[in-house]
Amino acid sequence: MSTPDTTPGGAAPEPTPRPWSERLDTGRFDGKTVIVTGAGSGIGRATASRVAREGGRVIAVDVSEQRLAELAAAHPDADVTTVTADITDDAGIARIVDAAGEVIDALANVAGIMDDMTPIGDVTDAVWERVFAINVTGTMKLSRAVIPAMLAQGGGSIVNVASEASLRGSAAGVAYTASKHAVTGITKSTAFMYANNGIRVNAVAPGPTITNIEATFASPLGAQRVQAAMAILPTPVQADALAASITFLLSDDGVNVSGAILPSDGAWSAT
Repeated sequence: MSTPDTTPGGAAPEPTPRPWSERLDTGRFDGKTVIVTGAGSGIGRATASRVAREGGRVIAVDVSEQRLAELAAAHPDADVTTVTADITDDAGIARIVDAAGEVIDALANVAGIMDDMTPIGDVTDAVWERVFAINVTGTMKLSRAVIPAMLAQGGGSIVNVASEASLRGSAAGVAYTASKHAVTGITKSTAFMYANNGIRVNAVAPGPTITNIEATFASPLGAQRVQAAMAILPTPVQADALAASITFLLSDDGVNVSGAILPSDGAWSAT
């Protein structure tokens, strides 16, 4: 009788997880106009790319014109309209809505920034105000701007990107954590208010994801506490794994889901 291989400590080795690969649902967004913010990089770019490759008309928004040009060049056969805009600026919001036109089927509020991991005793007004301006006010402004079109057409889908920091206090500093808790509040309130109007509103809470956003530590206490909590982090994933969760909720596949905060975090929130 054969015996199973074991590690030197006598325990059976961990099985290797099967790799995941993106599988497109061709035509899932046919005839749909979808606004995606933060589309120049990271999760926003992966989301815009997936919607475009699944047949959608993408209004790709970012503060970087160069990154948007690279996105468009990577999808020469897709319907991608780029808008360089700051989502905290009313004129920028107006340009985004104008580019989309009268029908706006879906909005992915992906744009956001990290804080510097400072606790409340160390956080500066500048960090607090900048994080809230982009993560909360920008999300509110663009969501508010698309609601009239969605009401007029009888429905739509909004997906906000929250964070593991919207579910716990140990993932970031006070500014980012509070801002992402606010995003979940916006999500739930909007889902409730427009539940009878065919407008679905959900949020995805990412765990560790490989993007161009890097954590900085401006406080010794923040570094000590957050880095200790990071000992239980799951393995970071590529941004296209988050795009899979976001596009599910954006699409008609999420028809009966509204007001949900979907952890897409490799079971971190269950730890």
